[in-house]
Amino acid sequence: MSRQDHGTGVESGADTGRQGSDTVKQDTDARASSKGRGDVVVPALGVVGSLRWAWTQLTSMRTALFLLLLLAVGAVPGSLFPQRPANPAVVTQYLQDHPDTGPVLDWFQLFDVYSSVWFSAIYLLLFISLIGCVVPRARAHFRAVRSTPPRTPRRFSRLPVHGTVEIPAEAARAVGLTPSSAAHQAAAVLKKRGYRVDVRDDATAQPSVGAERGLAKEFGNLVFHISLMGVLVAVAIGGLFGYTGQKVVVEGDTFVNTLIGYDSFSPGSNFSDDRLEPYSVRLDAFDVRFDREQESNYGQPLDFTANLTTQDGPGAEEEQQILKVNAPVTIGGTNVYLVGNGYAPVVTVRDAEGNIASEGPVVAVPSDGLYTSLIVIKAPDAQPDQLGFVGFFLPTAFVDEEGVSFSRDPDPFNPQLNLNSYYGDLGLDDGTPENVYVLDTEKLNELNSRNNDDGGIVLSVGQTYDLPEGKGSITFDGLKRYIALDIHHDPAKAGAFVFAMLALFGLAASLFIARRRLWVRISGHDDGSIVAEYGLLARGEDNRLQDEGLMVRKLLEDRWSVPEGTTGEYRVQEAASSAAGTGQSQNTTKDN
Repeated sequence: MSRQDHGTGVESGADTGRQGSDTVKQDTDARASSKGRGDVVVPALGVVGSLRWAWTQLTSMRTALFLLLLLAVGAVPGSLFPQRPANPAVVTQYLQDHPDTGPVLDWFQLFDVYSSVWFSAIYLLLFISLIGCVVPRARAHFRAVRSTPPRTPRRFSRLPVHGTVEIPAEAARAVGLTPSSAAHQAAAVLKKRGYRVDVRDDATAQPSVGAERGLAKEFGNLVFHISLMGVLVAVAIGGLFGYTGQKVVVEGDTFVNTLIGYDSFSPGSNFSDDRLEPYSVRLDAFDVRFDREQESNYGQPLDFTANLTTQDGPGAEEEQQILKVNAPVTIGGTNVYLVGNGYAPVVTVRDAEGNIASEGPVVAVPSDGLYTSLIVIKAPDAQPDQLGFVGFFLPTAFVDEEGVSFSRDPDPFNPQLNLNSYYGDLGLDDGTPENVYVLDTEKLNELNSRNNDDGGIVLSVGQTYDLPEGKGSITFDGLKRYIALDIHHDPAKAGAFVFAMLALFGLAASLFIARRRLWVRISGHDDGSIVAEYGLLARGEDNRLQDEGLMVRKLLEDRWSVPEGTTGEYRVQEAASSAAGTGQSQNTTKDN
């Protein structure tokens, strides 16, 4: 009876085990088949999770570096294609010359790169990414500054640099040194060395000191990134509220800082006319000094000096200033640069009725180092036909054996005008903008040229030439010099300079300051001797950690007046990074 019951129990237990095994097998097979079908259930992120993931990706350092590279690449088209804010006429001509590709490039805003939607998007994303990178790191660094150094490790032998300093019993008793006082003295030594220290002295453990230095490394890194954001903000402010203009000023003339006073003007996106300071600049004289001593460089320019009279406002006092190349004049919050110069022949044009149609200096554009210059003279007020002249100006004119005129010197020893004359409609009355340095002769009638019977016009200073067919006359009255000015106003340039300097200092700090941690543990022996065990650890790669360990050892020995010949040990884990990869370590041991 009992034997039968026992057997029944065994059989039922076996059946239960088989059923459980079958159930586990079925579950395993189900999971395997589910995995094979790819029916893995992935939890949905949701809206908040997706936004958190996108923010994490945007604020990663990898994304910031990619956006910085993308910004540099995005600025390349600005140097390959003409930009509409700088020269709209060139952009218009480009679109006319390239009717197929021009509109496509314009649709992609490649003629307005720096104000385009895609460039602004890269700029803003980079700015947001930098903010997202810096703010958490700043918080973490703030907590690290306020926290105490890390706890003392148990095994100093695992640190890359470690060693011991032994103080004999006689030396310890002579100065009344105890493990507790030794810990405080070690903390004082390290604090003087520049470490941030924390003494751990309680009855439950051996006295020890935790020390840390190099927090300025992370601070410099933060300063660098914050300064980089500051530079971006300063550049954006300069692009919004700054402006750049060009002006040609002839000797004796005055430039007034008004919008109509510029030859060309490139305003910022948010520029308004009331931001122009009402200052004035008068060119009193312009002197050029040429090399007259060295035969190989004879005639080469050595120095350009513009004598200016500036006035900050209508009621301000006049001030004499000197303008040179790479030495701008600052007035009214703008920098005035000297970027060019040349000659401006003074010419008087009279029409067929004898009235003055044009009078004054005309800017001639230099074409070589000897100041051989192209000149265009337009007299739209001449009656009954408008008059135009095109040719070249020679500062020191000579004629070769073939009758060709040329200039032999940049100084005006023999100034001469060589011109062709035309009459007709100059195309200035319909309001279409025209280049003052170009004369379109296709719709004009020729009066003088080297190729017709009347020949070309050749004038020296003081000479007058009567035009054929009684069309009028032209007189070469004199010669003046002119300068070309580049006027740049950037309200954020001081901020950009400050942030750029801070970025350099922050980068230097992050590169050259080492982040180190150091611990000292004091233990006392029964015979009265004291042993100080210390170890150093670097945050990142630090090639000077071994030297720091030797210096700390020397400072501790000097503080405790350790006699020479006392036993001590100093170990350095050499090639720690390579040893970690091979599972081996190399130790250097030094005994005193």
